[in-house]
Amino acid sequence: MFAPLAEALAPQWRVIALDQRGHGESERAQSYQRADYVADIAAFHRHLGLGPVLVLGHSLGGVNAYPYAARHAGQVTAPIVEDVGAVVNADWSLATRLPRQVPSRRALASALGSMSPYLECSFRQFDDGWGYSFDIDHTVRSHQALTGDHWSDWETVTCPTLLIRGTDSVVLAQDHAREMIARRAGQARLAELPAGHVVHCDAPDQFTATVRTFLPQLPTSP
Repeated sequence: MFAPLAEALAPQWRVIALDQRGHGESERAQSYQRADYVADIAAFHRHLGLGPVLVLGHSLGGVNAYPYAARHAGQVTAPIVEDVGAVVNADWSLATRLPRQVPSRRALASALGSMSPYLECSFRQFDDGWGYSFDIDHTVRSHQALTGDHWSDWETVTCPTLLIRGTDSVVLAQDHAREMIARRAGQARLAELPAGHVVHCDAPDQFTATVRTFLPQLPTSP
């Protein structure tokens, strides 16, 4: 999903993409609370043996990125948060309406319609047909755990932060985004791009340009 961004940032930056618990090729888990996700990032970071890094996350990943920056301040130079707020009321009904196993990849893409471009990187073939790299029931549990008030983590972050919002987003309202910036005046900045919730897919060139503009302004070099 973030391969185009990684290619655009190379060779100045190394981009490492983590399949979060219950997502992609990572194993399913018993719990999907914020503490679980944040602990995974911390363990992954230790495993890589890297110093402080920039952490970028979209949606659920964003609500994992800034808590990691808040709870492991010395390990993060800056979080980039894509289209998610400090208060989340996740709608998991979308996941329950996804078509389940179908006979072919083409049939799955057709059944998804306009949603297909956002999910095609998750298409997988199984013995009984085509489905997804994620488990729908686990996705629902993850969305349920995501719902809540995360202001404490957002306001605890002390490093520079970039919040990217899609102007047509149904997830992050403009007023809420501006309140997030206001509560961390001087530390956080807001970029609004012509896109929906998945900004890096809807406006890939503008998204990459926004990230590349932000990076040189960080206090430490890559």
